[in-house]
Amino acid sequence: MLVALIAALFVAAPTAAAADGQIKGLAGKCVDVASANSANGASVQLYDCNGTNAQIWSNPGDGTLRALGKCLDVVERSTADGAAVQLWDCTGGANQQWVVTAARDIVNPAADKCLDVREKNSANGTRLQIWTCTGTSNQKWTAPASGGGTTPSGFVVSEAQFNQMFPNRNSFYTYNGLVQALSSYPAFAKTGSDTVRKQEAAAFLANVNHETGGLVHVVEQNTANYPHYCDLSQSYGCPAGQAAYYGRGPIQLSWNFNYKAAGDALGIDLLRNPRLVETDAAVAWRTGLWFWNTSTGAGTMTPHNAMVNQAGFGQTIRAINGSLECDGKNPGQVQSRVSAYQRFTAILGVGPGGNLSC
Repeated sequence: MLVALIAALFVAAPTAAAADGQIKGLAGKCVDVASANSANGASVQLYDCNGTNAQIWSNPGDGTLRALGKCLDVVERSTADGAAVQLWDCTGGANQQWVVTAARDIVNPAADKCLDVREKNSANGTRLQIWTCTGTSNQKWTAPASGGGTTPSGFVVSEAQFNQMFPNRNSFYTYNGLVQALSSYPAFAKTGSDTVRKQEAAAFLANVNHETGGLVHVVEQNTANYPHYCDLSQSYGCPAGQAAYYGRGPIQLSWNFNYKAAGDALGIDLLRNPRLVETDAAVAWRTGLWFWNTSTGAGTMTPHNAMVNQAGFGQTIRAINGSLECDGKNPGQVQSRVSAYQRFTAILGVGPGGNLSC
């Protein structure tokens, strides 16, 4: 287990103002609400750019794209190839969530599909739809940037982006739990430039992705290891039982001494109540942030400091599992972490920086 290798509510940030503008795509044409019709169900199509309000879209940072006071919506909440998009009252539904990526895709995370011009037809009036992302020209868009570096939650990763990063995640790992946990370490993803903040968030989530199989596993899968994580040389022992300190949560917290250290730092008695890390999402996320912000492992700096000081993503790997993975020990595991980090920075619209490996 990763942590074995080393012996509240959030304060909301003000919602940023929405960025407004045209969404341009195939043949330089614009995403357009047919006939400037603001009624529910109005078609969304490709059309010559004309500067009218039917082509002015806002990207307020909450995962929606809005025109004429309503949201871009996938008809009938469909996730199938060919499902049309329309204008509809904003409901907060997953079929109204969109991520504008650095690769110029506009992705609906619920469907894991891209906004697409039907049959690559650039004629005026061609209906828009969702389709499996292919990277072709009929799925490439220039859209308004999100209205600021943070989302309504105050975190640089929106819920839509989080869902895109972890499409198969266990329902235990909630976005709200992560947001609630942020108050424990207010410098996390809030230090430095907007790019550095997003890089740190992507780095943390990429390592979490690796440790949990894409936020699928809440607890350590090898139950035979469970009794091994009780260090009886510690004066406080293992009051929850010898087999109670197995790996849990996004960074797979393990060993009685790590449960005590994390609990002491967070003001939670995890030594006597280790199961909180698998039953309370906010507590689980807090233990991950505790490790990220306080532990150096086999490295010389915490993962937080590595990203804030731009030492590179590779130094986060060294802090987390460097003794088993870095310096050629397990290049496949290192590459798995790096690939996830590159995917996540692309979703957040920033470059990954240098020094990615260890």
